[in-house]
Amino acid sequence: MNLLLGVGLWVTVGVLLAIVIAVAIFFAIVPVNVWTKTLLSNAYIPARKLVGMKLRNVDVGLIVGCYINAKKAGVNISISDLETHYMAGGNVDRVVEALIVAHGAKINLSVDNAKAIDLANRDILLAVQNCVTPVVITTPPISAVACDGIELICKVRITLQSNIEKLIGGAGEETILARVGEGVVTVVGSAKTHQLVLENPDAISKTVLAKGLDNGTAFQILSIDIADIDVGRNIGAKLQAEQAEADVQIANAKAEERKAMAIACEQEMRAKTQEMRAKLVSAESEVPKAISHAFRNGNLGVMDYYRIQNIKADTQMRNSIGDNGGNNS
Repeated sequence: MNLLLGVGLWVTVGVLLAIVIAVAIFFAIVPVNVWTKTLLSNAYIPARKLVGMKLRNVDVGLIVGCYINAKKAGVNISISDLETHYMAGGNVDRVVEALIVAHGAKINLSVDNAKAIDLANRDILLAVQNCVTPVVITTPPISAVACDGIELICKVRITLQSNIEKLIGGAGEETILARVGEGVVTVVGSAKTHQLVLENPDAISKTVLAKGLDNGTAFQILSIDIADIDVGRNIGAKLQAEQAEADVQIANAKAEERKAMAIACEQEMRAKTQEMRAKLVSAESEVPKAISHAFRNGNLGVMDYYRIQNIKADTQMRNSIGDNGGNNS
């Protein structure tokens, strides 16, 4: 009898010990405080899911907290969606907050689209907030020149609303600013005078807004307003003055070129004249030799020589008389 009592006692102790060990293992594996929180928040999550997330190194507290907030706000989202987005490197807290804001503002934003936007490194919460409250951006000073040559410096305010459907792959604010600047330059440049632009600045806004500059961007342009217009320089007069100065420089360069060509021609003529004189002197030096040779060969007599000298003297006298007569006249 005592043996049976002893065996029964040991069995009881073993069962109790097994229960204690099982409870210890349960509390060690299962985040009981988080699991209890889901029960009290009417957002029940099975313990096995919590254990699975813990084994996968998922931040259980963050995921469960976001899940409870979403359920309390009426957002239809599963714990698996949040866990998957967390493991993909997404910002779970930001996505859930954006879904809550979109649900409250009646904005059509699905869970999959919100997760995709966040993974595309877009600020999903800011985009949703910009849908609720449009953002206003101001362009830097835009310089444009009217047809009369007067420069106008404009500043434009653009009211934008985020386009959730085009947030992935859509262009950003820089593209909007560049397109608006191009539109302002086009409108001002087509105006006949700058006075017409100053009298009707709203014409710029209407024309630019009608161009559909938000195509392919992540925004919708609600309004374009001219914040300021200043009159700048007289670009037309400046360009004309610069053109006149350039024409003068070109004319001076051409005159210098003609002068250089004239000097070169004069030097060439002088060289040719000197060459001809040298040939003449060389030829004249051959005359005495020819006369001497004629005397030796008997081809020229003394009287012939004197007649040549008389003709030469008579020619020189005539030339001298002609030169004196020309000077006197």
